[in-house]
Amino acid sequence: MTLRIALVGGPMYDHLYSIFDEYDVEVIVHDDHPTLNRKVAEMLEAGQRIDLVSTHSKYAPSQASWLQPLDSLMSKSAIEQLAPLAVDLCRYQTELLTIPRLIDVRITWLRSDRVETTPTTWDDLIAGPVQFGFPGKESGLFGTFYEMVVGAGGRIFDDAEQPCFNSDESVQAIEMLNALAQKTSADLPNWHYDQVDQALLNGTTDASGAWPGAWGSINSSDLAPVLRPHRYPSGAKRWVSYAGCHSWGIPTTCADLDGATALLHRLTSIEVHSLDASGGNMCANVEALAQVTPVNDIDQQRLDITRETINQAMITYPSHVRFPEVEDAGWMLINETLRGQRSPQDAVQILQQVAMKVFTTDRN
Repeated sequence: MTLRIALVGGPMYDHLYSIFDEYDVEVIVHDDHPTLNRKVAEMLEAGQRIDLVSTHSKYAPSQASWLQPLDSLMSKSAIEQLAPLAVDLCRYQTELLTIPRLIDVRITWLRSDRVETTPTTWDDLIAGPVQFGFPGKESGLFGTFYEMVVGAGGRIFDDAEQPCFNSDESVQAIEMLNALAQKTSADLPNWHYDQVDQALLNGTTDASGAWPGAWGSINSSDLAPVLRPHRYPSGAKRWVSYAGCHSWGIPTTCADLDGATALLHRLTSIEVHSLDASGGNMCANVEALAQVTPVNDIDQQRLDITRETINQAMITYPSHVRFPEVEDAGWMLINETLRGQRSPQDAVQILQQVAMKVFTTDRN
């Protein structure tokens, strides 16, 4: 039976997909992550068949009713090959809903020919001349806001995982995003991750945060000789990088559970994870990642900084079934401030109201 699969698309992910040439598959979705999520949700809500889906640890809780628990389907040895931290991120209420593909954290890439003194904090970037690119919409914008809030010592969820957006740190974070955007490009509110990388590589920006999978494009670009990796900017109180795991899941609409499970086992193998790592991704298979050989000194620096970031600075969101609704409301409100349509104070107050309504309304 032909397996129907849905894939996240983009330069950071597509190099892996040659593996599917060996299988009888039909790619029914291949798009950026926000679009992928929307299309998959529409298809699954309509009961349409999807046999294997590319997803993300932070979205799996909201997809829990559509995903097959994997603990009984995957062999213990296959799971034990994967980084325990990544596996834990893919669990929701103790159930393994997805299998980790890679661990994502952002580091900074900077034009050494343009920037004499490397900014190490968000305050440095605000005060200095560096044009710093960041996503102006979708989850990337909300993630950058989250990093700034936590880096300043603030929180967006309390110990009970209830929203606490209405704070000085939240307002200041949006003000910083606006200040950085005003120094960069008028088109920044339209940028997603790939556009941020393109802006760095075409000279629009001097620096930006990038996921590990951007390494392939960076290393092959004309600017490779002058691009240097650095730690992601820190806040006044903490150095953090918003993170999570891209992962694979089997929907409840799967029509060939044996075939999908066999393919999922292949996707956990050293061979497949090594192929993923060849494009720069921090693959979840421990042995495959340990075998990565840097292509040059810059690559070694990149790997060292990324590993340090995973070990010391990684933050992620609470596992809440309705978190994507809060994220969507948040990035849209912040995007409106970037466009001059709303004040940071107004955005924060409305976001708190929306989040409280969402988190106190149980759909389950």
